[in-house]
Amino acid sequence: MDEFAFRPTHVAAPDGMATWAAPDPSQPSTPLDPLLPVRLIDRRGDWAYVLCSNGWSTWVDGRLLVALPDTPPAPGAPPARTADPRRALAEVEAALNRYRSLLEDLAAGQVDLETFRERARGLRIGLVVDGEALWVFDAAHDRWCYCDGLQLQTYAASGRPRSNPSSAGGPASPRPPVAPATPRPPGAGPAAPPGGYEPTRTGEP
Repeated sequence: MDEFAFRPTHVAAPDGMATWAAPDPSQPSTPLDPLLPVRLIDRRGDWAYVLCSNGWSTWVDGRLLVALPDTPPAPGAPPARTADPRRALAEVEAALNRYRSLLEDLAAGQVDLETFRERARGLRIGLVVDGEALWVFDAAHDRWCYCDGLQLQTYAASGRPRSNPSSAGGPASPRPPVAPATPRPPGAGPAAPPGGYEPTRTGEP
Protein backbone atom coordinates (compact mmCIF):
# COMPACT_ATOMS: atom_id res chain seq x y z
CA MET A 1 0.00 0.00 0.00
CA ASP A 2 1.23 3.49 -0.79
CA GLU A 3 2.70 4.97 2.40
CA PHE A 4 1.50 8.38 1.28
CA ALA A 5 -2.09 7.24 0.75
CA PHE A 6 -4.72 9.23 2.59
CA ARG A 7 -5.74 7.42 5.76
CA PRO A 8 -8.68 9.02 7.59
CA THR A 9 -8.86 8.98 11.36
CA HIS A 10 -12.35 10.49 11.65
CA VAL A 11 -15.42 11.39 9.65
CA ALA A 12 -17.45 14.58 9.81
CA ALA A 13 -20.65 14.61 11.84
CA PRO A 14 -23.74 13.02 10.18
CA ASP A 15 -25.21 16.46 9.52
CA GLY A 16 -22.02 17.97 8.14
CA MET A 17 -19.70 20.35 9.96
CA ALA A 18 -18.93 24.02 10.03
CA THR A 19 -15.28 24.94 9.37
CA TRP A 20 -13.06 27.90 10.08
CA ALA A 21 -9.92 29.25 8.42
CA ALA A 22 -8.32 29.56 11.85
CA PRO A 23 -9.25 28.51 15.39
CA ASP A 24 -11.39 31.62 15.64
CA PRO A 25 -15.23 31.70 15.40
CA SER A 26 -15.03 34.97 13.45
CA GLN A 27 -13.38 33.27 10.44
CA PRO A 28 -15.96 30.78 9.03
CA SER A 29 -15.14 28.77 5.92
CA THR A 30 -16.78 26.18 3.64
CA PRO A 31 -18.63 23.46 5.62
CA LEU A 32 -17.72 19.79 5.35
CA ASP A 33 -20.10 17.27 3.81
CA PRO A 34 -21.82 14.78 6.13
CA LEU A 35 -19.59 11.83 7.11
CA LEU A 36 -16.69 13.16 5.02
CA PRO A 37 -13.50 11.21 5.87
CA VAL A 38 -10.77 13.43 7.35
CA ARG A 39 -7.42 12.96 9.02
CA LEU A 40 -6.82 14.67 12.35
CA ILE A 41 -3.58 16.69 12.19
CA ASP A 42 -3.63 18.82 15.31
CA ARG A 43 -5.75 19.76 18.30
CA ARG A 44 -5.97 23.05 20.14
CA GLY A 45 -8.46 22.75 22.96
CA ASP A 46 -11.86 22.04 21.38
CA TRP A 47 -10.50 22.98 17.95
CA ALA A 48 -9.22 20.32 15.55
CA TYR A 49 -7.15 20.83 12.42
CA VAL A 50 -8.12 18.23 9.81
CA LEU A 51 -6.93 17.20 6.37
CA CYS A 52 -9.39 16.11 3.67
CA SER A 53 -8.62 13.55 0.94
CA ASN A 54 -8.33 16.32 -1.70
CA GLY A 55 -5.53 18.00 0.26
CA TRP A 56 -7.68 20.78 1.72
CA SER A 57 -7.15 21.42 5.42
CA THR A 58 -9.31 23.39 7.81
CA TRP A 59 -10.26 23.92 11.45
CA VAL A 60 -13.39 22.30 12.89
CA ASP A 61 -15.05 21.73 16.25
CA GLY A 62 -13.14 18.61 17.26
CA ARG A 63 -15.82 17.57 19.74
CA LEU A 64 -18.14 16.72 16.84
CA LEU A 65 -15.74 14.50 14.89
CA VAL A 66 -16.65 10.81 14.75
CA ALA A 67 -13.58 8.63 15.40
CA LEU A 68 -12.81 5.67 13.16
CA PRO A 69 -11.26 2.41 14.36
CA ASP A 70 -7.51 2.09 13.85
CA THR A 71 -8.02 -0.72 11.35
CA PRO A 72 -11.15 -1.68 9.42
CA PRO A 73 -13.12 -4.52 11.05
CA ALA A 74 -12.69 -7.93 9.43
CA PRO A 75 -15.57 -9.24 7.29
CA GLY A 76 -18.24 -10.73 9.49
CA ALA A 77 -16.78 -9.19 12.66
CA PRO A 78 -18.98 -7.16 15.02
CA PRO A 79 -18.95 -3.38 14.54
CA ALA A 80 -15.97 -1.64 16.11
CA ARG A 81 -16.69 0.43 19.19
CA THR A 82 -15.54 4.02 18.97
CA ALA A 83 -15.60 4.66 22.73
CA ASP A 84 -16.44 2.79 25.91
CA PRO A 85 -19.32 4.43 27.83
CA ARG A 86 -18.11 3.01 31.16
CA ARG A 87 -15.40 5.64 31.50
CA ALA A 88 -17.92 8.46 31.09
CA LEU A 89 -20.23 6.80 33.63
CA ALA A 90 -17.36 6.50 36.11
CA GLU A 91 -16.64 10.23 35.77
CA VAL A 92 -20.32 11.06 36.34
CA GLU A 93 -20.40 8.78 39.39
CA ALA A 94 -17.34 10.48 40.88
CA ALA A 95 -18.83 13.95 40.31
CA LEU A 96 -22.17 12.85 41.79
CA ASN A 97 -20.45 11.45 44.89
CA ARG A 98 -18.62 14.72 45.33
CA TYR A 99 -21.88 16.68 45.13
CA ARG A 100 -23.63 14.27 47.53
CA SER A 101 -20.79 14.71 50.03
CA LEU A 102 -21.12 18.48 49.80
CA LEU A 103 -24.87 18.24 50.42
CA GLU A 104 -24.32 16.03 53.46
CA ASP A 105 -21.81 18.51 54.89
CA LEU A 106 -24.29 21.34 54.34
CA ALA A 107 -27.18 19.41 55.92
CA ALA A 108 -25.03 18.50 58.93
CA GLY A 109 -24.02 22.13 59.44
CA GLN A 110 -20.36 21.40 58.81
CA VAL A 111 -20.24 24.09 56.08
CA ASP A 112 -22.29 27.20 55.50
CA LEU A 113 -24.18 27.97 52.28
CA GLU A 114 -21.45 30.24 50.95
CA THR A 115 -18.80 27.52 51.43
CA PHE A 116 -21.10 24.99 49.79
CA ARG A 117 -21.52 27.23 46.75
CA GLU A 118 -17.79 27.86 46.51
CA ARG A 119 -16.91 24.15 46.64
CA ALA A 120 -19.64 23.21 44.15
CA ARG A 121 -18.66 25.89 41.65
CA GLY A 122 -17.71 24.40 38.30
CA LEU A 123 -19.20 21.00 39.11
CA ARG A 124 -21.36 19.83 36.18
CA ILE A 125 -23.23 16.54 35.98
CA GLY A 126 -25.61 15.30 33.32
CA LEU A 127 -26.98 11.78 32.88
CA VAL A 128 -30.17 10.37 31.40
CA VAL A 129 -30.85 6.65 30.92
CA ASP A 130 -33.96 5.63 28.99
CA GLY A 131 -34.01 1.89 28.36
CA GLU A 132 -30.99 1.06 26.22
CA ALA A 133 -30.34 4.72 25.42
CA LEU A 134 -27.88 6.82 27.42
CA TRP A 135 -27.09 10.53 27.34
CA VAL A 136 -24.12 11.64 29.44
CA PHE A 137 -22.52 15.07 29.77
CA ASP A 138 -18.76 15.11 29.22
CA ALA A 139 -17.67 18.10 31.29
CA ALA A 140 -14.05 17.85 30.17
CA HIS A 141 -15.03 18.56 26.54
CA ASP A 142 -18.22 20.54 27.20
CA ARG A 143 -20.43 18.16 25.20
CA TRP A 144 -23.25 15.66 25.46
CA CYS A 145 -22.60 12.09 24.31
CA TYR A 146 -25.11 9.46 23.27
CA CYS A 147 -24.75 5.71 23.73
CA ASP A 148 -26.91 3.01 22.16
CA GLY A 149 -25.36 0.27 24.26
CA LEU A 150 -22.50 -0.40 21.85
CA GLN A 151 -20.66 2.86 21.42
CA LEU A 152 -20.41 6.35 22.83
CA GLN A 153 -20.47 9.20 20.32
CA THR A 154 -20.80 12.97 20.43
CA TYR A 155 -24.44 14.02 20.44
CA ALA A 156 -24.09 17.79 20.81
CA ALA A 157 -21.58 20.38 21.93
CA SER A 158 -22.87 22.97 24.36
CA GLY A 159 -20.98 25.96 23.02
CA ARG A 160 -18.43 27.28 20.57
CA PRO A 161 -15.08 25.49 20.48
CA ARG A 162 -12.45 26.99 22.76
CA SER A 163 -8.69 26.94 22.44
CA ASN A 164 -8.38 26.18 26.14
CA PRO A 165 -11.32 24.27 27.66
CA SER A 166 -10.19 25.28 31.16
CA SER A 167 -9.74 28.96 30.36
CA ALA A 168 -10.36 31.64 32.93
CA GLY A 169 -13.87 32.72 33.69
CA GLY A 170 -15.12 29.31 34.77
CA PRO A 171 -16.88 26.64 32.76
CA ALA A 172 -19.98 27.47 30.81
CA SER A 173 -23.30 26.07 31.99
CA PRO A 174 -24.18 22.89 30.10
CA ARG A 175 -26.97 23.12 27.57
CA PRO A 176 -28.83 19.81 27.51
CA PRO A 177 -29.65 18.31 24.11
CA VAL A 178 -33.05 18.34 22.51
CA ALA A 179 -34.87 15.18 21.45
CA PRO A 180 -32.60 12.70 19.64
CA ALA A 181 -32.92 11.74 16.02
CA THR A 182 -33.22 8.04 16.86
CA PRO A 183 -36.72 6.56 16.43
CA ARG A 184 -38.72 6.07 19.61
CA PRO A 185 -41.70 3.80 20.28
CA PRO A 186 -45.09 5.34 21.09
CA GLY A 187 -45.64 5.93 24.77
CA ALA A 188 -41.96 6.02 25.61
CA GLY A 189 -40.74 8.31 28.35
CA PRO A 190 -38.79 11.54 27.92
CA ALA A 191 -36.39 11.28 25.02
CA ALA A 192 -33.68 13.65 26.22
CA PRO A 193 -32.64 15.83 29.14
CA PRO A 194 -34.95 18.81 29.69
CA GLY A 195 -33.70 22.22 28.71
CA GLY A 196 -34.60 25.36 26.86
CA TYR A 197 -31.49 25.66 24.72
CA GLU A 198 -30.70 24.22 21.32
CA PRO A 199 -27.15 22.84 21.56
CA THR A 200 -24.47 23.56 19.01
CA ARG A 201 -24.23 20.62 16.61
CA THR A 202 -22.87 21.27 13.16
CA GLY A 203 -24.19 24.64 12.01
CA GLU A 204 -22.43 27.97 12.01
CA PRO A 205 -22.16 29.50 15.51
